[in-house]
Amino acid sequence: MSTHFNVSHRTRREFLTTAASGLGGAALTSILAGEGAFAARKPRRAAGALVNPLAPRQPHFPATAKRCIFIFMAGAPSQLDLFDYKPKLQELDGQKMPESLLKEMRFAFIQKDSATLMGSKRKFSQHGDSGMWFSDLVPNIATCADDICMIKSMQTDQFNHHPGQLMMQCGEAKFGSPVMGSWLSYGLGTENRNLPSYVVLTAGRGSSGGATLWSSGYLPSIHEGVRFRNEGDPILNLRNPEGMPRSLQRKGLDALRDLNQMRFEEIHDPEITSRIANYELAFRMQASAPELTDLSGESAGTLEIYGADREDPEVGAKRGGGPDQYRTFARNCLLARRMVERGVRFINIIHASWDHHSNLERELGFNAGMADQPIAALIKDLKQRGLFDSTLVVWAGEFGRTPLGENRPGYKEVTGRDHHPKAFSIWMAGGGVKGGLTYGETDEIGWDVVKDPVHINDFQATLLRLFGVNHLKLNYRHQGADKRLTSITRESHVIRELLA
Repeated sequence: MSTHFNVSHRTRREFLTTAASGLGGAALTSILAGEGAFAARKPRRAAGALVNPLAPRQPHFPATAKRCIFIFMAGAPSQLDLFDYKPKLQELDGQKMPESLLKEMRFAFIQKDSATLMGSKRKFSQHGDSGMWFSDLVPNIATCADDICMIKSMQTDQFNHHPGQLMMQCGEAKFGSPVMGSWLSYGLGTENRNLPSYVVLTAGRGSSGGATLWSSGYLPSIHEGVRFRNEGDPILNLRNPEGMPRSLQRKGLDALRDLNQMRFEEIHDPEITSRIANYELAFRMQASAPELTDLSGESAGTLEIYGADREDPEVGAKRGGGPDQYRTFARNCLLARRMVERGVRFINIIHASWDHHSNLERELGFNAGMADQPIAALIKDLKQRGLFDSTLVVWAGEFGRTPLGENRPGYKEVTGRDHHPKAFSIWMAGGGVKGGLTYGETDEIGWDVVKDPVHINDFQATLLRLFGVNHLKLNYRHQGADKRLTSITRESHVIRELLA
């Protein structure tokens, strides 16, 4: 016998007090509406059908960003060899740091007693009217200097990869937490009925965080990131079996939907709404997803600008992933633009790995060469199509790299950098951020932030603000607490200087 609450056998007291369908529910809805909260999240019936959990919703404030392309360089790129120019570090190359700075510091592999500073071998120059600094590894991105908002004062609480990646994507280093894309899908819905609200595109050998970096956590599963494959069908099992007509599939889905709705009326589990929505979305995606990933309609010029057919250089890089990384990453950037055109809310482009504990020169050069041309092409393409002002583009890793060379035991040479959570760089472009701005500063060797520190939760609060969302009000009740993207145990702030 089912132990679930049956709506047809409720007592008078149960009817009056149950928040799901009684007077308590009506009162709660009225209170939330008065406080300006989002429309009620719990599934409701409207004209005989359940409300679509991905239906577009109004933000708290007028939004500048409607969509986001979050380019996540898993493994932590070296900011000291890409964006944060430190001539003093060059002068001090090979010298030891004061013991006072190392005393309380944790490292993954560095041996404190013999560690020395390691200057960058890259050449840096200023670009654009803003005079923003870039290394010679990213000459194409440098041409977008006046469109980029560079943050050089990022800080995180985590110094190992998986916790650091969770922190950047989820706001806390805990399993089962929803990621940014899921929060935006939950809060704002989507403008495209035929594609997921949140899509994930991957390249490289796989991040430390794996699928936890696009999980919906305790949010309804309809807000989970949908990973598109790089070869074959974009999503496994999307096609009908041979001989099954679409009309027969439709009848089966209708019957399944009716059964799920009956079950929802019995137990009021919001996950049933997600189940129905996922089945319906998969049915519509059978036509829309293959069309989306078919690049044959793109001009030869567009494919060339993105570098969609580039061959990988033969540099012996191991951490960048398997073969065809240049082609895969470029096509992911082009696919992201196509998704933006079709109203997808959040696109993650995840590449691993940038974890250069050794062979920094060779392998960072390989990765930067892979990313530089397509990302610059993406920014310029969005501008040319009138999509840049409403699309937020983000480049980020989970933390930075040390100004100390890594002297791991067993390695004859010092050729890489260790993990560094105290100071690192990320950047944004479009979507209402202030282009040409360099925000925050690190000290003369890049060891610590000396001006305008930005915690990851502050960055996340700012990102939500660009979408018109108050990070304190985008909540979900879980385990007795109103959880949110920005940690409920830390006071986070929107960095308004970053807003145009």
